[in-house]
Amino acid sequence: MKPVYELMVLVCSTMIASNAIAADWTQFRGPGGQGVTSEEGLPLTWSDTENISWKTQLPGYGASSPIALGDRLYVTCYSGYGIDRKNPGSMEDLRLHVVCLNRAGKILWDQQVEPRLPESERVRDHGYSAATPATDGKHLYIFFGKTGVLKFDLDGNQLWQTDVGDKTHGWGCGTSPVLFENLVIVNASVESGSLVAIDKESGKEVWRADGMNASWNTPHLVQLGDGATHELVVSVKDKILAFDPASGDALWSCDGIPDYVCPSIVSLDGTVYVIGGRSSRAIAVKAGGRGDVTDTHRLWEAKAGANVVSPVIHDGHLYWVSDRNTIAYCVRLEDGEVMYSERFRGQPYASALAGDGKIYVVTRNGGTYVLAAKPEFQQLAHNELDDRSTFNASPIAAHGKLYLRSNQYLYCIEK
Repeated sequence: MKPVYELMVLVCSTMIASNAIAADWTQFRGPGGQGVTSEEGLPLTWSDTENISWKTQLPGYGASSPIALGDRLYVTCYSGYGIDRKNPGSMEDLRLHVVCLNRAGKILWDQQVEPRLPESERVRDHGYSAATPATDGKHLYIFFGKTGVLKFDLDGNQLWQTDVGDKTHGWGCGTSPVLFENLVIVNASVESGSLVAIDKESGKEVWRADGMNASWNTPHLVQLGDGATHELVVSVKDKILAFDPASGDALWSCDGIPDYVCPSIVSLDGTVYVIGGRSSRAIAVKAGGRGDVTDTHRLWEAKAGANVVSPVIHDGHLYWVSDRNTIAYCVRLEDGEVMYSERFRGQPYASALAGDGKIYVVTRNGGTYVLAAKPEFQQLAHNELDDRSTFNASPIAAHGKLYLRSNQYLYCIEK
C-alpha cells in the first residue's frame, strides 16, 4: 500500500493534469469539435478600455481560429499576396505562416511555408489560411489546402508535408484537420473531392474516401453509446456520410442538405445534427446505422439553417445565428421544434461558442453579441472594438480567457 503522502501527490497530480487538458483548446471548435467550453467566469462585456488583456498584430491575414496548448497559442496566416483586392500583388510573393505566441501575447516564432503555386487568384472573404490547426499535445498538424497537410513540432520545426490534391476554388479551403488515434484526417473536397487519412508518424496516406462533393465542413467524430466506438461523419451536397475513422470504410448515408455545405456537424448521445444550405434546413440523424438510413434513422427536419456558421448544443437545444438571413435560432433537440427565430443585427461567419450560460456570436464587422443560453431569446451584451479589420474566425475559450482573431489581430479577453 502506498503511503498517504504519495497517494495525495498522485491524486493532486491527476487533478492538475485533468484540469490542464480541460483548459486547452486543441482543434477547430475545441473539445470534440462542438464549440462548447466548460470554462466558468468568462467575461460578459469588453471594449478597447475594458477586459482586454492584450492585442497582438499577426504577421499576416487569415480566418483560422487559434488553438491553445499549455502556455502557448498557435495560429496560421498568410502574407505577400491577396491582402488588398484592388492591388493583390504578385502571387510569387505569397507566404503561409504557422505562428506561436505565449499567453502574454508575445510571438515566439513564425514559421513561413512556401505555397504550392498557382493558387486560386482570388479567395472570397477567407484568404489562404482558413483551416485551424490541430494538436495531439506533442505536434501540430496544419492544412493549407493545395499546399498540403504539414506536421510541425511545438518549436516550429517542420517534420513532413503531404499532398492531398491540387485543385483550387474561389472560396478557398475551409476545412480543418481532425485527429483520431494515429491518424490526421482532412476533408479535401476542394483539392481532390476526397476524405484523406494520413499516418501521424510517417506522413503517408493510410486511406482515402471519395464523394466529398461541394463540402467545406470539418469532419466530425461521433461517439456511440458504448463510449469506445466512433464514426466519422461529414456533410456533403445532398448527403450525410459516415465512415469508420480507422479504415475509411463507408458505414451509412442519409439524405442531407441539397446544396453546398459549410457548417460543421455537432452531436450528442449518438445523434448528429446538421444544418446548412441556402434552403435553410436542420436535420437530426441517429448514428450507428448501416447503408441508406434516410427512412430508419432520420429523426426530424426543421426549417432553420445557415450558409456558413456551425451550431452549438446546450441543455437540449441547438443555437446559432444564420449568416444568410441574420436570424438567431434556437431549435429543440427532441423534436426539431424552432423555439425562437429572432432577427439579428450583424452578419457572422464565425461559429458560435457556448459556455458559462452564454452564447458568444462574433460578427464580421459589427462586434460580438452575447446571448443567454436558454430557449427564450435574450441579448445580454454587445461588445465592439475599435478595429476596422474583419472577424471571420470562430472564438475560443482557454484558461479562463476568450480569444478573438480578426484578419489582422489576436485579442485576449479576460475579466
